[in-house]
Amino acid sequence: MPRDCPGPPLARGDEWLDRIATPAPSATLARVSQAAARAPIPFRVPSAIKRNMTLFALSQTFTGAGMQFTYGFGPLMVLALTGSPDLVGISVGLVGLSRFLVSYPVGKVTDAYGRKPGILMGLSLALVGAVIVGQAMGHKSFALFVVGILVFGMGMNASQQLRVAATDMFPATHRATALGYLALGSLFGLVVSPVVIGFSQSVSARLGQDPIGLAWYLLPALILPGMLMIVFVRPDPKEIGQNLHQYYPGYAAPPRRTAPPTRFSAMHLLRHPAIRLAIVSNSAAQGNMSVVMVLTSLVLTHCGTTLTGIAIAGMFHSMGMFAFTIPLGKLTDRYGRDAVMFPGVATALAGAGLVAFTGSYAPVTLGAFLVGIGWAGANVAATALIADHYATAVRGRALGFNDTCAAGVSVLIALATGPLIAWAGLSAAGFIAILLAVPPLLMLMIAGGSAKRMQVPATVAAESRSES
Repeated sequence: MPRDCPGPPLARGDEWLDRIATPAPSATLARVSQAAARAPIPFRVPSAIKRNMTLFALSQTFTGAGMQFTYGFGPLMVLALTGSPDLVGISVGLVGLSRFLVSYPVGKVTDAYGRKPGILMGLSLALVGAVIVGQAMGHKSFALFVVGILVFGMGMNASQQLRVAATDMFPATHRATALGYLALGSLFGLVVSPVVIGFSQSVSARLGQDPIGLAWYLLPALILPGMLMIVFVRPDPKEIGQNLHQYYPGYAAPPRRTAPPTRFSAMHLLRHPAIRLAIVSNSAAQGNMSVVMVLTSLVLTHCGTTLTGIAIAGMFHSMGMFAFTIPLGKLTDRYGRDAVMFPGVATALAGAGLVAFTGSYAPVTLGAFLVGIGWAGANVAATALIADHYATAVRGRALGFNDTCAAGVSVLIALATGPLIAWAGLSAAGFIAILLAVPPLLMLMIAGGSAKRMQVPATVAAESRSES
C-alpha cells in the first residue's frame, strides 16, 4: 500500500488478508478514514539533512579545541606576557569583542550568500589567528597576542553560523533538538584539548618552545579537516530552510498570528517581550560564563594545579556546555523555551558561587561544569526561540544580533574582571558573576512568569508531543 494512502494500520499475522477479503461497512470505512486523517505523520529526518548534520558535528569535533585554549589558558597567557593581574580578563574580553564585531556582519553574509561561505570564511580566519597566537607566545609579544586572539576569535565566532544552519534544516517542533545534536561534535572534541596540551607540554622543552604556544601551532592541523567537512555539505542549509516542505512530506508551517518578518530590524527583536527576555537571558548566561572562565584557571593555579589539570577542569566545563544539549533540546521542544531557559540561568548562578567561594579543585571543577550546563540551557532555548520567530532569509542576522548583545556584555565584564580581582580579590569577581544571572530571573518575576511565554505556539507543541 502506498505510504500516503489512507487506510487502517496493518495487523499482525494474516489478519490483514481478512480485512482485504471482507468488505467493511461504509460507516466503518468512514471512521477508519477519519482516524487515518487524524493520525500524526511520523517524523523522519531526510538522508540529506542527516548527512549535513553529521558533517557539521564532525567539523565541531575538529575545531572546538581552540576555544578551550582561549578560555582555559588565555588568562595564563596574558599573565605570562604582561606580568600584570589587572589584564588577565583581556583574553576573554577579546573573544567577546571579536564576537561583537563579526556576529551581525557574518549573519548578513550568510543570509545573502548561504551558510557555507560564512562558516568557511570564519574557519579560515581562525586558522590564521591560531598561527599568530603561537608566534606571539614564542616571541613574548603581547601586541601580537592581542591581534592573534582577535583574529582567531572572529573566525571561531563567525563559524557559529553552524547553529543557524542547524535551525534552517528542521521544523520548529525539532529545532532545539537539532541544536543539541550539533553540539554533540563539540562533546566528542572535548578530549582533544587535554591531549594536545599534554603532548605540547611533554615535547616543548626538547624543542625550545613555550608549551602553550606550541599547542596553538598544532591547531591548524585540526581546523583544516573541519573546513573539509563543511565543503562536503550540500545543499546549503539556507536552501533547505526555504524549502522545508520538499524535505518533510506533509510539513506545513505552524499557524502564526503574524507572518515571520522577511526584512530584518533590530528594533523588532527588542520590541517583542519574549525575544527581549531571551536576549537578556542569553547575555546574562554568556557574561556569567565569561567571568567564571577567567576565574577558573586563576583559582586552580593558586591551588597549585598543573596545566594538564586545568585543561581537564576546562574539559568538564565544556562537557557541561555540550554533553546534555540533546536532552535539553528535547525538553525545550516538548515543554517550551522558557521551561529550559530560566532553570539554565539559575544553574549558572549556582555554579559561579562554587567557583568563586570554595577554593579547591573538586568544587571549582563542579562549579565550572554547572556554569557550562546552565549556559547550554539558556543558549539552546534562546536560539530556538529567536529562530522560531524569523524567516530563513533573515535568521542569520537575527541570531547574529543576539550574539552581538551577548558579546557586548562579555567584553565589558571580562575587561573589568582583571582590575576587580586585583582590587578586591577572586571572590569579588565571583560575586559579579552571580549578579549577572539575576536580571532575567527578576524580569520573569516582574512579568508574572506567564506574559508572552517563551514557547512555540500551542499547535506546534501539540504536534511535537504527538510525534514523540
